[in-house]
Parts: sequence; C-alpha cells; structure tokens
Amino acid sequence: MNVEVEIFNIISNAGDAKSIAYEALKLAQNNDFHLANEKLETANKTLAKAHNTQTKLIQAEINGEHVEQSLLMVHAQDHLMAAISEMSLIEQMIAILRRVAQLEERAESESV
Repeated sequence: MNVEVEIFNIISNAGDAKSIAYEALKLAQNNDFHLANEKLETANKTLAKAHNTQTKLIQAEINGEHVEQSLLMVHAQDHLMAAISEMSLIEQMIAILRRVAQLEERAESESV
C-alpha cells in the first residue's frame, strides 16, 4: 500500500465532498431543493470514499502494518473532519431553508 497515495485520496475526496456540499447549499438558497438533494447525495458518496480510505489505513495499522504518522496524515485527518462537520451543518442549513421556503409559500397562498 502506498500511504502517500491513500493520504492524497483522503484529502482530495474530502475536499471534493465539501465543495459539492457548498454547491448544494447555494442551490437551496435559490430554492432548487431537488438539485440540492442530488448534490448532497453526491457529496456523501464522495465523503464515503475518503472515510473508507481512512478506515483502510486504520485496519492496516491494526493488522500490524506500519503506517507512518506524518504531517501530511494529520492534514488529511483535518480535511476529513472538517468536511464531515461542515457537511453536517450544511444539511441542517438546507433543512432550515426548505422550511422557510414552505412557510413563505404558505404565507403567499394565504394572502391571496
């Protein structure tokens, strides 16, 4: 196993997942919740790739394989944790935006 390649996979997939989640948030801000949900699904699948790579490294270490701890590894872990945290917040923000949109629609229909 090439640990550096695995580390870059974590960084790349975690970064991509976070970027896609922010695209979903932008779509939700424009009331395109269907496409926002599709983007969130893509973001979650991409995040799963990063998480699976992390799990692979942990399992290798548990099985006795030496996995060097490096600054690059710490950076990858930071990327993954930030992506997980921000995606969780973005999902909550989209749910709030959806609720606001529903309330605005209801208020509009009641005023007519």
